[in-house]
Amino acid sequence: MEYVTLSNGVKMPILGYGVYQVTKDECERCVSDALKVGYRAIDTAQSYFNEEEVGNAIAKSGIPREEIFLTTKVWVEHYGYEEAKKSVEESMRKLKTDYLDLVLLHQPFADAYGAYRALEELYDAGKIRAIGISNFYVDRMVDFASFNRIKPMINQVETHIFNQQKEMQEWADKYGIQLEAWAPFGEGRGGTFDNPVIVKIAEKYKKTPAQVMLRWHIQRGIVVIPKSTHIERMEENFHVFDFALSDEDMEAISALDKAQSAFFSHQDPNMVEWFVKMVEERKMNKDSSKEKKNW
Repeated sequence: MEYVTLSNGVKMPILGYGVYQVTKDECERCVSDALKVGYRAIDTAQSYFNEEEVGNAIAKSGIPREEIFLTTKVWVEHYGYEEAKKSVEESMRKLKTDYLDLVLLHQPFADAYGAYRALEELYDAGKIRAIGISNFYVDRMVDFASFNRIKPMINQVETHIFNQQKEMQEWADKYGIQLEAWAPFGEGRGGTFDNPVIVKIAEKYKKTPAQVMLRWHIQRGIVVIPKSTHIERMEENFHVFDFALSDEDMEAISALDKAQSAFFSHQDPNMVEWFVKMVEERKMNKDSSKEKKNW
């Protein structure tokens, strides 16, 4: 395994296992499989609704807690100082741990500053080893790095061969912020696995397109958290440290950049409204559940 060193000196595996869209029914088994394969970084989030299953798998693995780099993310409905602090403590309860290696703010909306103050305080108290952000575009990242007491140590953003985040990486380097890729394969959108350039390079190294794309991220110094529910794919994704792409191959992949999201833009007002609606609906559902319990 290769590691990156965050701005505060904490070491983080450059390759981890992500559980986005892994169902509650499958999650414990998937995380157990990933740990058996050799993964020691696990990435979850409050909004994935599988923190408890991740915690169960880690607890049953027999692997010492200090050998696992565990990440979760605070969801928008828990933003603001008090709510964020409570939500992180609840996440620790679900994950069966008394500290977290990394906590990120999941989206750049609502009272992100208040939520981040809670992370800073928990970091000061030793409850979190590193703090950061997710889905913050370049301008918001620089803003956050400039006007908070502790600079974010990570920015987790959509990064793949068609959205390479080159400008983001330049600014992140300037501010000492480590980039982490969600959707490192672009979820296959636009034909990432079948792209002729990727396929040709994979044949050259006798590797799969997935392994080539992960290796490309790693050689750029970007942390990756590929997700799969199949242990064979987990093993394939894990075996990316026994080869290196040439400068020529790195440049060929660099030329594939479209600098466009394969999913959606956080700067689209319609998308912002969608997030607002989601938060409001969840609050309504929570209030409804409380009323039923009281009844």
